Amino acid sequence: MALDELKAALPDYAKDLKLNLGSVIGNSELPQQQLWGTVLACAIASRSPRVLRELEPEAKANLKPEAYAAAKSAAAIMAMNNVFYRTRHLLSDPEYGTLRAGLRMNVIGNPGVEKVDFELWSLAVSAINGCGQCLDSHEQVLRKAGVDRETVQEAVKIAAVIQAVGTTLDAEAVMAE
Repeated sequence: MALDELKAALPDYAKDLKLNLGSVIGNSELPQQQLWGTVLACAIASRSPRVLRELEPEAKANLKPEAYAAAKSAAAIMAMNNVFYRTRHLLSDPEYGTLRAGLRMNVIGNPGVEKVDFELWSLAVSAINGCGQCLDSHEQVLRKAGVDRETVQEAVKIAAVIQAVGTTLDAEAVMAE
C-alpha cells in the first residue's frame, strides 16, 4: 500500500506525521469519494512529486473516473483562484475587489460530481494554498449544504498532513543529494 510506503519513507523526527498520515487517511470517517478526492486534490496541491506518485494510484483505484477527474479539476482551478483571490484580499487597495475577475471557472458550476464533494476538495486545496477568502467561501457553501464542522475540519487535517509529508520528504530528498 502506498500509504505504508510514504510512512516508511518519513524520517524518525517526523514520527508524528507517520501517525497522523495513517489516522487521517486510514481512519477517516469521510465517505470514500470525499476521502480519496480530498487526498488526490491535496497530493496535487502539495506539489510533492513523491506524495503524488505514491497516493495517486490508490486515489484512482478508489474513485470513479468522473470523481477522479473532478478532484484533479478542483486542484487545478484552485491553484488559479487561490492566487487570484488571495492577492486581491492582500492588496491594500479595496478597489481591486470591485473589479471583474474575468477568469473562467466553469468547472465550479458543473464539476461532474456532487457539489458538496467538489467544494470540500476546493476547501482542502485552499487550506494548502493559504487563501482565506476561498476558505471562507467554500466553508460557507458547505455549511449551507448541511455539512458539519467536523467534516470540514477532517478535510483540513488531511490537507495539513499531506502538505507536511510532502514538505518533509522533498526536503529529505534535497538533503540526501
